[in-house]
Amino acid sequence: MDFIFMLTRDDRTVRDCLALLDGLGDLRLPHLGFKDVGVDPSTLTRLHRRIKDTGATSYLEVVSTSRERALDSARMAVDLGVDWLMGGTWVHETLELLDGTGIGYLPFPGTPTGHPTRLGGTPQHVAEHCRRFEEAGCAGVDLLAYRATDVPPLDLVRAARRATSGRLVVAGSITTPEQIHDLAAAGADAFTIGSAAMIGALDLRSGTLRAQLTAILNATRTAPSVTAPSP
Repeated sequence: MDFIFMLTRDDRTVRDCLALLDGLGDLRLPHLGFKDVGVDPSTLTRLHRRIKDTGATSYLEVVSTSRERALDSARMAVDLGVDWLMGGTWVHETLELLDGTGIGYLPFPGTPTGHPTRLGGTPQHVAEHCRRFEEAGCAGVDLLAYRATDVPPLDLVRAARRATSGRLVVAGSITTPEQIHDLAAAGADAFTIGSAAMIGALDLRSGTLRAQLTAILNATRTAPSVTAPSP
């Protein structure tokens, strides 16, 4: 299971993202992401260039809740040349914008609302979205499982895993090694952490971001390996 470190806090790219990334270069994090809000486009351009210079896979996650702004984020993803675009719910329009770029698209299943985002919907609802998105040509989904308002988060992860053969990324409000292990056991392919690492939630006895990231990487290495079931 992959760990995607988001250079974000409270669903916004942090203002000192460039300095932050430079300070973590020796960790060689293989998956790095950011949001489409928090800093100006020129900073995002520089940030993405530095991410790719490290050899990492890049991710842009959409947090805009309006159609036009979400599609603007897709256009930004194309301009930047990211590897993966995550989030948003305007699937067909976004796929049209990404056509021919090689960017993998992972939309939100369920009913995301607000900012910071909360996720409504049942496991059946999420599974239906996953099937529909895969049929449309999406590479997988970006599931806000731990921001669920209606059902236990892992029920949504298991439902999504059964419904899609694509990449299942779980994003948002992951704060403990136990959650990381649970996600692996439920069949997630990857997970994102941003704010929890920034505030020191993963290792309460350590005060540095480097220590938090080390705790996350250790939890990822010890997580169970699960073969995903066929949808």
